[in-house]
Amino acid sequence: MRDRTRGGVLAGFVPGDSWLHRTPLWAKFLGVLLAGTASFVLLDWRASAGAVFAVVAAWLTAGLGVRRLLASWRVLLPLLAVLGAFQWWQLGPATAARIVLNLLLCFVAAGLLTATVPLREMLDGVAGLARPLRRLGADPERFALAIAIMIRSIPVLAGAFAEVGDAARARGLERNLRARTIPVVLSAVAYGRRTGEALAARGLGEPDE
Repeated sequence: MRDRTRGGVLAGFVPGDSWLHRTPLWAKFLGVLLAGTASFVLLDWRASAGAVFAVVAAWLTAGLGVRRLLASWRVLLPLLAVLGAFQWWQLGPATAARIVLNLLLCFVAAGLLTATVPLREMLDGVAGLARPLRRLGADPERFALAIAIMIRSIPVLAGAFAEVGDAARARGLERNLRARTIPVVLSAVAYGRRTGEALAARGLGEPDE
């Protein structure tokens, strides 16, 4: 499968020395948390548009590149278009715009984190944040591993979605929902099984006795 997500928002770290690269990790975690909270709190599409403008401005001033941003949106926009059309039909244009913009806000905010923090540093930070939960029986290292798998899965599944869309269009089935979704589901299941087998082979599939 071709790497259709190379350069996407969640595809990986972009080296640099911008103000955002130098921002402490805890502040970036807080920013992502605030963006997620805002997606529930903002009830006016104009406020959501302003928040999206702010994170896009942060992206551009951090030197992460317009091409990378647009490439990531090419993967996301078909999903947002379908969601927006459904919400427009059900709840009207203002609500549809708010929902789509709030999802875009979370997506770009998460991309700012993954693009300006090396994966190892981010996982160490996640493990550190999870250490207080050890008293409740949680394993911080396993929690960080789960985050790493989730981040790795996003571009893989997005790439599968793009590949299946290309194949459906080549067969004239771009409007066939079954042809566009079932192969993606099967690919996701296969990827999950391979990941589970790899973890088990390294002794990471079961909790320590």
